[in-house]
Amino acid sequence: MHRSSRTACALVSISLAATAHGFALSPALRFAPGMAAPALKQSSARALSLAPRKFAMPRCNRNGLRLLMSTPTEVDWAKELIKDSDENNVTPYIANLVGRDLHLKKNHPLNIIKTKIEKYFTDRDSEFQPKDSLYPIVTPKQCFDDLLIPEDHQSRRFSDTYYISKEKLLRTHTSAHQTELLKQGVTKFLCTGDVYRRDEIDSSHYPAFHQMEGVKILKECEGVADREKWVEMCSTDLKDHLEGMVDAIFGPVEKRWVEAYFPFTDPSFELEIFYQGDWLEVLGCGVIQQPILDGCDMKTQHGWAFGLGLERLAMVLFDIPDIRLFWTDDERFISQFKDGEITKFEPYSKYPACYKDIAFWLPEGWEENNFAELVRNVAGDIVESVELVDKFDNPKKGKTSHCYRINYRAMDRSLTNEEVDKLQMEVRDKAAADLSVELR
Repeated sequence: MHRSSRTACALVSISLAATAHGFALSPALRFAPGMAAPALKQSSARALSLAPRKFAMPRCNRNGLRLLMSTPTEVDWAKELIKDSDENNVTPYIANLVGRDLHLKKNHPLNIIKTKIEKYFTDRDSEFQPKDSLYPIVTPKQCFDDLLIPEDHQSRRFSDTYYISKEKLLRTHTSAHQTELLKQGVTKFLCTGDVYRRDEIDSSHYPAFHQMEGVKILKECEGVADREKWVEMCSTDLKDHLEGMVDAIFGPVEKRWVEAYFPFTDPSFELEIFYQGDWLEVLGCGVIQQPILDGCDMKTQHGWAFGLGLERLAMVLFDIPDIRLFWTDDERFISQFKDGEITKFEPYSKYPACYKDIAFWLPEGWEENNFAELVRNVAGDIVESVELVDKFDNPKKGKTSHCYRINYRAMDRSLTNEEVDKLQMEVRDKAAADLSVELR
C-alpha cells in the first residue's frame, strides 16, 4: 500500500509501502557507469548489452493478465521492461534487480521472516494461501484504480513509479494483486513479492524492496447488513490475528494501535510495538473498503487486509544496518543466516566513506527523485546516501539552489580517489545535461 501525507515518514505501511534498499551487487550485475539518466528514455540495444537476468514467463489468465510464473519460457527482463519511448523510465539498473526473488532464497533473512509469518497464519488457519511468485508487471488499474487511489496521488507520478508504458508498470506494492486474487475466489491469502519505487538514497531506502500483503474475507460477516457490526467483527478479528503474528516473530511485546488513513481501508490502523527501548511501527492494516469488494462481485462480503515491509522487520530482528546488504552475494553476509533462526548480523568490514558535494540551481519542475535515480545509474550501489545539506533561495534571480552531499562507500572494498572523482564528474555532467540544472 502507499504512504499518505499523514504517514509519509512511516517505513512500513499496509502493502502500502514500507521500506527497502539494496547493496553492492556482484560485479556482473553492477550498473555500468555511463548509462543513460533515469528521467530519459533508454536504448534497448544498450540495455541488452548488460546480459540481463532471465525468468520464467507467466501464464495468462482469462483476462490476459500475467499472474503465475509457471511455464518454462524465459523472460529477458531488459527486453521486457525497457522500451525506447518517452513513456518508459525503467533503467538497466532496475531491470537487473527484477527476478532475483530474494524472498524465495533459502537461508536469506527476507525468506526467514516470510516463512515465519506464513507458518503462523497457516498453522492458525490452513485456508490461508501463500502467493509469492506473481508477475511484477501490472496495470495502473490493478495498482491504483482498483484500490481507490486518487488520480492525483503522488504515487502515480512518473517521478515516483517505474512505467514501462502508459498501460504497464512495475508494481509499487503487493496490493496490486488484491482484486485479481479475490476475483479468482481466493479469500484468504498472503501475497509476497518484490516492489519498485523511485526513491531517495540512504541506508533504509532502495528502489526495489519486498512486501507482504495479507487478506482475509470473513465467512461469518457474509450477509451482515449492519455496517457498524461487520466493521467491528472484521476489526476484532484483524487485531487478534496481527497481535498473534507479532508475538510469533518478536516474542511477547507491548503493543499499541494507532488510527491511520489509507485509501483502500476504512477504518485503518497502524500497529506499533515497544522493542529495544522504543516504539516501532510494524505494519499498516484495516477493513477493506466496500467499493473494492463490490468491484470483485463480493457485495455481501467483508474482510480485512494488512501490509508490511520484509526489509524493515529483518533489519530490526537481524541488526542489519544497511538495506543494500540484502542484495549482496558476499559469502561473509550470506553464511551468517540459517533457515528458521534469528541471528544477529556481525559486521565483517567497514570501508571508509568518501563525501563529494554538488550544488546547482534548480530548473522548473524539479523532482528530487530524478536526481537520486541519476546518481544510482552512474554509481550503482557504491553510493551509500545522498543528502540535501543546503538550500538557498535567491529572490533577485528568482531561483533556488540545492547542495547535495553524496557518500560513496562500497561494502566490499575501498574506493580510490581517482575512481570516486570520475564518478562525481559523471554525475555533474549528466545532471547538467539530463536534468537541466545549472551547476554552481
